Amino acid sequence: MDITISLAYLPHTDAEAALGFYRDTLGFEVRKDVGYQDMRWLTVGPVDQPQTSILLHPPAMDPGLTEDERTTVLDIIAKGAYTAITLSTDDLDALFERVAGAGADVVQEPMDQDYGVRDCAFRDPAGNLIRINQL
Repeated sequence: MDITISLAYLPHTDAEAALGFYRDTLGFEVRKDVGYQDMRWLTVGPVDQPQTSILLHPPAMDPGLTEDERTTVLDIIAKGAYTAITLSTDDLDALFERVAGAGADVVQEPMDQDYGVRDCAFRDPAGNLIRINQL
């Protein structure tokens, strides 16, 4: 039995900024762009990996949330403490330079970790923590 990761969810607070980051900076393709009222859901993923996607969604839209709860979620997202994802690349330094050069919020420059991984970290426009490991 094979199990793969098909879809990961990350909130976005600005669909155009999310597109600029995931499509233009990371080079992901846009697979779906769905709007409803004043909200947008964006599905993006690596061009050569059609089976793996990230769904960028409007946060705190659950009708069961109170306004206070919605505000709390948005505050946590703004702090960058709500969600995270780890990506991998075969050229960490080049990708870091591209992402940093595009103005991303750098959390950690590329470095060799004590636990055997070389990685870096930054935040996307919504504040989601994005870690990138060297393959």
